[in-house]
Amino acid sequence: MIRILLIGNGAREHVLAEAVVNSRHRPRLFSYMKANNPGIAGLSAGSAVGPYGDLEGIGRFCRDKGIDFAVIGPEDPLNSGVVDYLGTLGIPSMGPTKSLARLETSKTFTRNLLEKYGIPGNPRFRVFRADEGLESFIGELDEVVVKPDGLTGGKGVLVQGDHFRDRGEALDLCRAVLKEHGSVIVEEKLEGEEFSLQCLCDGKTVVATPPVQDHKRRFVGDRGPNTGGMGSYSAEDHLLPFLKKEDVDAGLRITEAVADALHRETGEYYKGVMYGGFIITRNGVRLLEYNARFGDPEAMNILPLLKTDFVDVCRAVIDGTLHLLDVAFEAEATVCKYVVPRGYGLPADHPDARSTAAKIEVGDVKGARLYYSSVDQRSDGLYMSTSRAIGVVGIAGTLEKAERIAEEAISAIRGPVDHRPDIGTKPLLERRIRHMEKIRSGSGA
Repeated sequence: MIRILLIGNGAREHVLAEAVVNSRHRPRLFSYMKANNPGIAGLSAGSAVGPYGDLEGIGRFCRDKGIDFAVIGPEDPLNSGVVDYLGTLGIPSMGPTKSLARLETSKTFTRNLLEKYGIPGNPRFRVFRADEGLESFIGELDEVVVKPDGLTGGKGVLVQGDHFRDRGEALDLCRAVLKEHGSVIVEEKLEGEEFSLQCLCDGKTVVATPPVQDHKRRFVGDRGPNTGGMGSYSAEDHLLPFLKKEDVDAGLRITEAVADALHRETGEYYKGVMYGGFIITRNGVRLLEYNARFGDPEAMNILPLLKTDFVDVCRAVIDGTLHLLDVAFEAEATVCKYVVPRGYGLPADHPDARSTAAKIEVGDVKGARLYYSSVDQRSDGLYMSTSRAIGVVGIAGTLEKAERIAEEAISAIRGPVDHRPDIGTKPLLERRIRHMEKIRSGSGA
């Protein structure tokens, strides 16, 4: 019997756990979490709770349980070098080494990699480690994006018009980032529609999964602060309403070229998920960033549709035999909406901030799927934390039906909660379509 370790404790890892235990190989799942997730624990034959930086503790747990291979969910353990450490114990992983995880953990590394190997997709950019030349370069750009170099939990990118008003404020932000992070990336602001393309990679072969669109903004109509992601959707034709096949093909070609460049640069083969965040501009597809793991919430759109056995996928990635495996997905649409505390994303002094430690009750969600994120199962019920609580996923033959399944399920979750009811709805999708039509025609936003 195959014994698999899952590292992580969010909704992304909950759906990964489900994919593992649904395998025809009937594996035994063991989980290592930094906080107890009742959904993951309920699917596991055994679990442990501890910090992701405790590599020796993770190693002891693996030896005790006789682990055959590991599946790494979040970015923090990748950045801690858990794949490298487990490799010294003879345990392979579905996830890249610390060096290769720089694809996500260092935006500078990724931008420079594309530039060095002539890979298309980079916007105009420069990396600064000191003030010299900063003001001059900002002055050359119409509008500016400021990025710290490092992990920011999906909330570190600062965009002109959203987070600051003008070049003067951009310069102040860059100087503040330099003091905290040591380097800052300044890029031209790109106008277009974004899509997520999560690709499986064994170092030589890259396989795209259906594209997804995430919604970072906290409130309806894409308003409010950026979050880890309030929800996402995918379409039954494995495109998106505003997306063309050639856009997906362009994203895949970029990722294939990056996988090859990573091997040429490091001598290592990338084994895991290469998740590209892309934007379609009037000048073609551009790369916003890479993540070195599945997205959260985007994993919840993709893994429930996977027809190929997930354990076989992991084995093929680890063994370098992905080219021999037919990776297929159901032709269905998905809509994921996150249930969050009402106070999520609000200032600490806001009256609704108290909702972040509240008890919630989950009723009959009918045909929807629930994936637990930051919740605490106590003797008297389920409690939220300060972050996203439950990913609610509707799956159906059309986006309209999938959205209705998710929305109706959310009405069965009681407590001081909130969500974005507009995700996956026709009005929001039509806005995306109209926006993209203007971009492609060259008429702007």
